[in-house]
Amino acid sequence: MIAAGTAAVAHPAGQAKPAALSQPTFDPSAAEVVDAFHAALERGDTTAAAGYLSDALVVFEEGEAERSKAEYAGHHLPADAVFAKAVGSHMTGRSGGVSGDVAWVASEGRTQGRYQERDIDQITTETMVLRRVSGAWKIVHVHWSSRAAKPKP
Repeated sequence: MIAAGTAAVAHPAGQAKPAALSQPTFDPSAAEVVDAFHAALERGDTTAAAGYLSDALVVFEEGEAERSKAEYAGHHLPADAVFAKAVGSHMTGRSGGVSGDVAWVASEGRTQGRYQERDIDQITTETMVLRRVSGAWKIVHVHWSSRAAKPKP
């Protein structure tokens, strides 16, 4: 039995270490689309951000799912843009791969700043799956996860 509000994890917190990944094939243009999506969010430009998304988008975050671009655009996209514009973030690692017309980009980072009168300091992970459609990469899946950063000793 898991108590309400307690995260279910398969390992103790702080035990996971990023794996070293070797990717023989990686298309940097897929990562450029991910970066352009984030840049649009940071500018507060939800129209541009939505332009990088497939209509068949699926977003997973904190155990919730949004199952289309329209659903995400109508719910969390505006709030994600406000948050991204207000709080700074930087990438600490990235890997990815491509197979035919499907690519994935996995990013690790840290988000720090102040939002709605709260200090924010989070370690973040993000996986995006992209599909090449008519020569252009579109984001078809996003999985975001974060946790509070541990204070420095």
